[in-house]
Amino acid sequence: MRPVRRSELLDLRTYERVRDDVRREVIATKQARRVHVGAHLTFLFENHRTVWYQIQEMLRAERITDEAAIEHELRTYNELLGGPGELGATLLIEIEDPAVRAVKLQAWRDLPSYIYARFEDGRRVRPAFDPRQVGTDRLSSVQYLRFPTGGEVPQALGVAWPGEEQEAALTPAQRAALAADLAAD
Repeated sequence: MRPVRRSELLDLRTYERVRDDVRREVIATKQARRVHVGAHLTFLFENHRTVWYQIQEMLRAERITDEAAIEHELRTYNELLGGPGELGATLLIEIEDPAVRAVKLQAWRDLPSYIYARFEDGRRVRPAFDPRQVGTDRLSSVQYLRFPTGGEVPQALGVAWPGEEQEAALTPAQRAALAADLAAD
């Protein structure tokens, strides 16, 4: 997927004027790319527009105008996009109770290696994940994944964690959104 370029970013003043409209549009874009697996796992497949929005929001929130800092944000957020034939996703581990979350994130340290995308023929692929998001004693509640799909849209996402196996079929709308993203490579 094509990374966001510096020339596509709006200055802070211009972005403020269009922010409400952009936010509504990006929320709809994300909705078509959000997949819930079980009670605690939410996958958000990223695309050019969602990453552009994240960068704009970071520049706005931090009031970043320095070119070196802008370039840093571009590099950081463009990492969320999959490469050719890949789907990039942000995995959110959503557990409200802080005490329960702390225990689960410690117990689930190896969870990323149990995640998969399943295709129509039953084949499964495991994502690459960012090792910086896994500590020596716990998992971060936000994970950045890249599914090597070979340009094929998966049928389902799942986790094969022993005792907590879960799978969610992708809806036709989700599959269409991911197909469009893969076609944009």
